[in-house]
Amino acid sequence: MGFRRSIYKSPAELRSMQAPGLLTAAALSAVRRAIRPGITPLELDAIAERTIRDGGGIPNFQLVPGYSHTLCVSVNADVVHGIPSTIPIAPGDIVSVDAGAEIAGWNGDSAFTVVVPDAANAELVASRTRLSDVTEQSLWHGIAALSRAKHLNEVGDAVQAYVESQGDYGILTDYVGHGIGRTMHEDPPVFNYRVRQKGPDVKPGLVVAIEPMIVEGSIDTIVQDDDWTVTTEDGLDAAHWEHSIAVHAGGIWVLTAEDGGAAGLAPLGVVPVPIA
Repeated sequence: MGFRRSIYKSPAELRSMQAPGLLTAAALSAVRRAIRPGITPLELDAIAERTIRDGGGIPNFQLVPGYSHTLCVSVNADVVHGIPSTIPIAPGDIVSVDAGAEIAGWNGDSAFTVVVPDAANAELVASRTRLSDVTEQSLWHGIAALSRAKHLNEVGDAVQAYVESQGDYGILTDYVGHGIGRTMHEDPPVFNYRVRQKGPDVKPGLVVAIEPMIVEGSIDTIVQDDDWTVTTEDGLDAAHWEHSIAVHAGGIWVLTAEDGGAAGLAPLGVVPVPIA
């Protein structure tokens, strides 16, 4: 019989996950500051890699078999897993950036979406900004639900309820969040939508990456010929936000947010507690 690692981490292991979470946040902050018309995803990739390596970490995306980049950069109709290219980012683009760092064998994973300003296309920018905002807020509603949940799948219920309250957006069902720890993708799956099963108990030691992927139209997707990039089948826009969150004896802590998630959770009445 094979050995199966518990999905729950010890207090010492939770403390070890703080450094890669903060380094992931630093890399994404550096990339976000650099996004502007004319810069290429490959140039953003170099910024993220330099930030992670200078911080004493390893870009954990590069540890995934067959993938050689630090980031996934997904533009407009691309949802996730976009391979950084030499195609310049244009005014009005909606750009989703996903990254992760490993330090001492522990992992962080996070993503954000941003819309590049374009004064000539205010309506398009407003539509894409709203899509990103809805996706980000669905993430924070999921994290807030985690803070009080008995079972993990209450997170997906909260994400879906928020998205449905905001209009006719689609929630991808083929791609979900995940546990994280010694590897970037671990059990358990973290659904962004309602399911019948309750899922694992939410108790100290649980660490998960919640990552809603929300689209403006149909949830049907295709994988491009590069075998990585996931694109909406109808060509409509997509957004992706993600954080890694630890549940511990004192509460929850967003590992990939510099403030532990305080700013994002404050409007929802949740106060994150540092890991002791």
